[in-house]
Amino acid sequence: MQKMIVSDLDGTLLDIEHKVDAYTAATFQALAAQGVQITIATGRHFLDVKGIRESLGVSAHLITSNGARVHDPDNNEIFAENLEPELARALLQPEMSAGTLLNVYVDDGWLVERDCPELVGVYYKDSGFNYQVVDLKAHSGEGIAKILYIADHAALTAVEAKIIDQYGDEVYITFSADDCLEVMAPTVSKGHALTEVLGRLGIDAAHCYAFGDGQNDIQMLAVAGYPFVMSNASPKLKTAHPHAPVIGSNNEHGVAEQLRKIFTIE
Repeated sequence: MQKMIVSDLDGTLLDIEHKVDAYTAATFQALAAQGVQITIATGRHFLDVKGIRESLGVSAHLITSNGARVHDPDNNEIFAENLEPELARALLQPEMSAGTLLNVYVDDGWLVERDCPELVGVYYKDSGFNYQVVDLKAHSGEGIAKILYIADHAALTAVEAKIIDQYGDEVYITFSADDCLEVMAPTVSKGHALTEVLGRLGIDAAHCYAFGDGQNDIQMLAVAGYPFVMSNASPKLKTAHPHAPVIGSNNEHGVAEQLRKIFTIE
């Protein structure tokens, strides 16, 4: 009976400095040696997550951009879904993005409307992933996996309400953090992508162990037979999965500790 472990990154598998610690890496390497399949599921870009997988030291499928992209352990793309270009162009206009830092993920990188070195220093200093400053309001809308709006939560809830009012059925919209609102195609989610990976590997979802902390993990945990919620998780995730066990925080190696108990790793 083959088993799958799927984990979010920031706030879940990564520590407070957004790094893979040695204890977690050793845990995942021991699981891989037992033949357990591993998947990383994150809002981050594929080009960024490849380096994090290397830090874990395991072979793993990568669900990135909240499910808009899926790659196999050899980096072959096996699923991709973009926003409709006309819709993407509308979402990139100032009337929608005013008061936020506008970001876009495309296959070959990360586009922003203005310089934001503070983001690189916090999240990407180890991977080397970086952005390109472009005039996003003039972007064609082609090939966009997701659009990110970064601002304080109150400003983003207003943007969220505006997008839902105008385009509710045409998008999947979620918060990956209180200060980051993300918009993808309506068929995109970590849960849908996980279903694709499980089907490809012939693994029953009942034998899947999933770990998350954010609103964008709701669908993923719903797919898995064994969902686990971090103690530092979003209240919306805890409300959506009231019966899921709450485990230690990301800074307490919560995922690694739980997996060592489940799979009897010393």
